[in-house]
Amino acid sequence: MVRFNRLHALRELREDRPVGIRSVLVVGAGIAGSTLAYFLARTGITVTVVERANEQRSSGSPVDVRGPALAVVEQMNLLAPIRAAATRARRLAAVDSSGRVIGWIPTQTGPEGIEIPRSDLAAILASAVREQAEFHYDDTITALREDDNGVEVTFERVAPRRFDLVVGADGLHSTVRRLVFGPEEQFVRHLGLYIATVTTDRATADAHTVLIHNAPGRAVVVHPTTGREGAAFIFRHPLLPADQGRDIPKQKQLLSRTYDGIGWRVPELLGHLRDSDDIYFDSVSRVRLDTWSRGRTVLVGDATNCVSLLGEGSSMAISGAATLARCLTLQPTDTAAALRRYEQTHRRRLLPHHLGASIGGHILVPETRGGITARDAVFRACKSADDLRMSIRRGRTGGPAHG
Repeated sequence: MVRFNRLHALRELREDRPVGIRSVLVVGAGIAGSTLAYFLARTGITVTVVERANEQRSSGSPVDVRGPALAVVEQMNLLAPIRAAATRARRLAAVDSSGRVIGWIPTQTGPEGIEIPRSDLAAILASAVREQAEFHYDDTITALREDDNGVEVTFERVAPRRFDLVVGADGLHSTVRRLVFGPEEQFVRHLGLYIATVTTDRATADAHTVLIHNAPGRAVVVHPTTGREGAAFIFRHPLLPADQGRDIPKQKQLLSRTYDGIGWRVPELLGHLRDSDDIYFDSVSRVRLDTWSRGRTVLVGDATNCVSLLGEGSSMAISGAATLARCLTLQPTDTAAALRRYEQTHRRRLLPHHLGASIGGHILVPETRGGITARDAVFRACKSADDLRMSIRRGRTGGPAHG
């Protein structure tokens, strides 16, 4: 499907810009790509977005919008619709094979953060720029050739075109990064985990609680999302061959073998996954590059800084895209300096998230039975402390306490 949205309302503004970047190709219509397209289009730059999927994606785990990303979406006038689409999850509860709650910990979103299904966030961001940018779905790039006057881009479906700047916002397995910087294995480090997600047709029973059940090296998470439960299978596994990582029947077979014999609701949830045509499956990986730009090509979002299992990659994608747009606006005639400034600014934000990625994996997917027992002890202590607080509140008020 191809959507063409011309920049009629911004033509005069574009003509008044200092000579520099007038046209940008954004590869990827996800969280980073749509955010960047929004801010660039508002400056009068002609923005084209190309997306491999034939429509906006509907799969993936809930993600967080927090920290500097909150200020960005507020500037986009999207804070209200994002809050309206948010989940109501407040705690992560461990359950045993019979479904009995062992204990819980509060989720990390906090009062200032927002948790929202990834697909909803991506759709809201894309809708904000759909009338100001040209979108091509069901297409991708196959070659980039740079010269002194720009970048000649060859597409899989439409005719070649020339742009002043190409931005790779195309995720962990970035085509732009591969074409310009080199093979994926040079930059992507597998962290020993895989994740698969699927939305079920079962209505949410408790909108405030995310449930997790573990076996050594394996976790099953049931999230209330915003009405229909979503299931995530997170498991430890060596890096798969590239062909198996893209083969949906093989992915489903691997999940069935990996989770065979685990109790609780796992057989039911595997059934949902086997029957679904819309699943997300990928490795949990860390991306590291010495530089994020080469000539007239630059990377943003997961293509350059995929770090988090716990949902914060979305916040970093939003803030990184906004930073890139701001730097290009502040230095419109010196693209190289703008790209250096973007990288220096955003790299400083990423270090804490790189350090925390492995910690999140150990909390969600302990490798051994002993690790699960130790993790559950922390959950029990948090539950006991929470129960004590509720008891004190009931004593003070003389009635039930509501968390």
